Amino acid sequence: MADIVLKNIYKRFGDFTAVRNLDLEIRDKEFLVLLGPSGCGKTTTLRMISGLELPSDGQILLDNEDVTQLRASKRDIAFVFQLFALYPHLSVYNNIAFPLKTQGVEKKQVEIEVQKIAKLLQIDHILKRKPKQLAGGDLQRVALGRGLIRQPKAMLLDEPIGTLDAKFREEMRTELKGLHIDSGSTTVYVTHDQVEAMDMGDRIAVMNHSVLQQIGTPYDVYSNPKNLFVAKFIGSPGMNFLDMESVKNDGKANLKFTGDGTELVLPDILGDKVNNKKDIKDITWGIRPEDVSIVPEDEEDSLRGSVFVVENMGNHKIIDVKLKDDTLIRVRALPKSLLGIGDNVSLGFDMKMVRLFNTESGESIMYQE
Repeated sequence: MADIVLKNIYKRFGDFTAVRNLDLEIRDKEFLVLLGPSGCGKTTTLRMISGLELPSDGQILLDNEDVTQLRASKRDIAFVFQLFALYPHLSVYNNIAFPLKTQGVEKKQVEIEVQKIAKLLQIDHILKRKPKQLAGGDLQRVALGRGLIRQPKAMLLDEPIGTLDAKFREEMRTELKGLHIDSGSTTVYVTHDQVEAMDMGDRIAVMNHSVLQQIGTPYDVYSNPKNLFVAKFIGSPGMNFLDMESVKNDGKANLKFTGDGTELVLPDILGDKVNNKKDIKDITWGIRPEDVSIVPEDEEDSLRGSVFVVENMGNHKIIDVKLKDDTLIRVRALPKSLLGIGDNVSLGFDMKMVRLFNTESGESIMYQE
């Protein structure tokens, strides 16, 4: 129900810059996830969208209206905080109903909406209790309910399910996405959990060190990372990395693994990328565990190592292979794999899925918008 645009946003606290030169467009009815480690600027960004913090520089537009200096109460935006803040003297029912009552909604309609939200959050049996009678997980659900009961232009959620147990968190991810679709609201969701972000987001905006690193669909940021940080942060288990050196062979660019000197022949599309970056000598090779396989010993373009750890995951195994220079490569294998610790193996790579990065700058040499 709202387009949100941030233009050249900076937020400074004294000498510290919490958000730096942020340009971000959040589309109407989109579920956008702000993802990054603690302290990267994602919650500060959320607070500036809500009006709880004002930017030091830049402009914020809500449906093409400049709201940069507009106070939070005038923005028609709901904010659910990471730490619940409930009225201790009110029952769960009245805490959830509070936003509707202040809007003058008819009592019967308030009852309907509270019951609907309470049932969704599985707290309909505690509506008469006071906050002091509730456990932490229930307190978070009540706080979530109070934000969800409104029908604002935009919903801002700051890790709202972070304190819930794992099973309920998984259920709530599905319910929250469904509620977003039903309400038609624009939703901005903050989390440090990349699995949560991949599961819920229409698009993901990855932040680190106060700067937006990349924005795209879950598939985009997973398969086409813009830099080493995004490549490392997205994925469970994470991307594998090898230190490589660019070498020429019969006029073609290949890569030599610095760990043992093995030269890997690049397909033309990758070789052209390397050739076009003549000033780059040191390259970081990245590949996902599902794109690495155990191959016969005499296979070309393979690396040798030994099995270091085997993790049984039920429907698959994660096999950690230690190379000669002690680099660990993670391989996603079938559950019936019989490999054990100490077994010598050769690793093959799906060259179409290799991602190459400038080791010095960390930037991808393959990234395309």
